[in-house]
Amino acid sequence: MKTSHRLLATALAVLATAASTSCGSGSAPSADGTVTLTFMTGSDQSTVDTSKALANAFMKANPTIKIEMEHQPGGSEGDNVVKTRLSTGEMTDVFWYNSGSLLQALNPAQTLVDLTGDPVLANVQAEYLPVVTNESKVYGVPATTLTGGGILYNREVYERLKLEVPKTWAEFMANNDKIKAAGVTPVIGTFKDTWTSQLFVLADYHNVQAEVPTFAQDYTAGKAKYATTPAATGGFQHLADVHAKNHFQEGFGSATLDQGLKLLVEGKGAHYPMLSGLLPPLLATYPQTATDVGLFGIPGTDPAKNGATVWEPPAIYIAKTTEKLDAAKKFLAFVASPAGTEAVTAAVQPSGPYRIKGSKLPEDALQVAKDLQGYLDQGATTPALEFLSPIKGPSLEQITVAVGSGLTPAAEGAAQYDKDVEKQAKQLGLAGW
Repeated sequence: MKTSHRLLATALAVLATAASTSCGSGSAPSADGTVTLTFMTGSDQSTVDTSKALANAFMKANPTIKIEMEHQPGGSEGDNVVKTRLSTGEMTDVFWYNSGSLLQALNPAQTLVDLTGDPVLANVQAEYLPVVTNESKVYGVPATTLTGGGILYNREVYERLKLEVPKTWAEFMANNDKIKAAGVTPVIGTFKDTWTSQLFVLADYHNVQAEVPTFAQDYTAGKAKYATTPAATGGFQHLADVHAKNHFQEGFGSATLDQGLKLLVEGKGAHYPMLSGLLPPLLATYPQTATDVGLFGIPGTDPAKNGATVWEPPAIYIAKTTEKLDAAKKFLAFVASPAGTEAVTAAVQPSGPYRIKGSKLPEDALQVAKDLQGYLDQGATTPALEFLSPIKGPSLEQITVAVGSGLTPAAEGAAQYDKDVEKQAKQLGLAGW
């Protein structure tokens, strides 16, 4: 996986079924006054289901506006489709795309409609706006929920072994020893899907910022490095610790994401460093996922600073080339409203809280969503580094596989990653590199 912005999208694509494509013409209003909006969205199942729910509920409330959807491929291919169609003026009226630093690559001032100060944003939580902002202009609304990154854990195993959710790494490792003694795999590894090996590093960012509040800006400026910042080396050390204690299951190097999730839900593995957004598709086969799987942030060294790393929702944007601006804004206002989130919740179980004022999790929300809401209520969350810095080296997943497999020491892995990001930082023309 080349960019961690696509971490959840890549994950969901692994679980997705193929989605059919319907390309709308986006023609002018018909004789009966109906306006057709074209909407490009993703192809993974969760995104397809969310987009359909939004479009159908919006059309029911606005019978004179029709939405025709098409689906872009995942990964870098999808990125290229979006960039090409924006640059050639052939983008759909509205489209679903990443928030955070990948937004900058779209040249938003030239390609997207500026929503700064627009009533469309009235219900969007202020905490979300920075990830859809470029040069003080706001361009998008949240398309779905927050995603938590950390340790998914089997609550039934915890209850049976009378374990407490750990707030320090030492407590986590002590729990692992007890779990192993009970004949259960302490930590699930799925290194065949190499991107999954990154979570101990990427989801540890809350702890990095808690210890070094200026890390993101110093890292972007070339002043801070993983290998020379003990808090940042910590994620690599976590991988090394788990391997050294033989806490991964047998065959973790060839195990897949699907296999890992199955081990977790069935209680054959107690912990899985992963993203909460992967759970909703499991509900049809494993309904116990809703109650038996919880989430806690990767523990650090100070229990007083315990918290979780979050991935902000992707966004829906309006292409500057649209000829249906009023209808497009009406759709975005609906997406960014409690009515919009209710429509999504009816179709897709939320795996985290929404970034919309007035939206609440349903009583039967997934346990991981409730756990993440708890961290938000305590003010104990930090956005993943990718939302704070444009730098993400392409080889992190290979490095974390090597560290987690005991082939590379943690400190050496951190140093390798510092080298890995240098080329990208120079390509981006960042000062200090």
